[in-house]
Amino acid sequence: MTFNEGMQIDPDRVSSGGGPGMGGKIALGGAGGLVVLVLALVFGGDPGSLLREVTGGTTTQSAVAKTPAHCKTGADANKYVDCRVVLTAQSLDSVWGAKLPQQTRKAYTPPKVQLFTGAVNTGGCGRATSAVGPFYCPADRTAYFDTSFFQELVDKFGSSGGPLAQEYVVAHEVGHHIQNLLGDSGRAAKSAQGASSGSVRLELQADCYAGAWASYADKLPAPGSNQPFLKPLSDKDIQDALSAASSVGDDRIQKAATGRTNPESWTHGSSSERQKWFLTGYHNGQVKACDTFSATDLNNPPALR
Repeated sequence: MTFNEGMQIDPDRVSSGGGPGMGGKIALGGAGGLVVLVLALVFGGDPGSLLREVTGGTTTQSAVAKTPAHCKTGADANKYVDCRVVLTAQSLDSVWGAKLPQQTRKAYTPPKVQLFTGAVNTGGCGRATSAVGPFYCPADRTAYFDTSFFQELVDKFGSSGGPLAQEYVVAHEVGHHIQNLLGDSGRAAKSAQGASSGSVRLELQADCYAGAWASYADKLPAPGSNQPFLKPLSDKDIQDALSAASSVGDDRIQKAATGRTNPESWTHGSSSERQKWFLTGYHNGQVKACDTFSATDLNNPPALR
């Protein structure tokens, strides 16, 4: 349990919609069915081009409801994964709403958050199925989550099942929103693959931003409260987040699927890099500490030397 039980969940913070009846599953092939493209998008920065190619450019929003009715308090967030996504989004809004203008002089506008089951039509990145995993669509500034992914993170990718492992996923996607607000989302376009590519740098930066959120989430009082959203984070909580980051490293995924690694095809970074950049954000809490694009050695962040 990581949320203070009395925290109030905003009934309007997220939308929900989508379902199996929206269409067939996206066919993502390669590497013996590992779903390489799925995993390349597991915490993807901009899946728009792929989704439009596969689905024919569907751009209709499908949200049909708001925050699930059973999500009322922090106690619910500690019990139900969909409520946890909602309250994590509120915590992210609180932290970034205070820290982004302070550190960058850029205003923070909260992203939209949509929960879906099976499939969803985005507002600019086409239609996606649960196979894509959580993702952020810059075109409609929305983070999308099918909460069944969190169990897959444990069963298929070997992550721990702790709450902060799940909250890290939400924080990573909102990290892509921070990049969008700062004008950095397009920096991966010229270098989409490779161990030091723009795509890897973009993903590691989102990991770092997730860590920066965690550094404040158990300290900064929630709006209208004298308590922070999260209870004090323990070493185990941080290890849960690091477990999730490690489980989706390119090297670990490739090794499990093919028995070898191919850094030239990396899009998200190694397990070690993902953990280290999360810790960089966590220990520093500063946007400037997450400048992966200036780093000469992605496996040795300046702040951790």
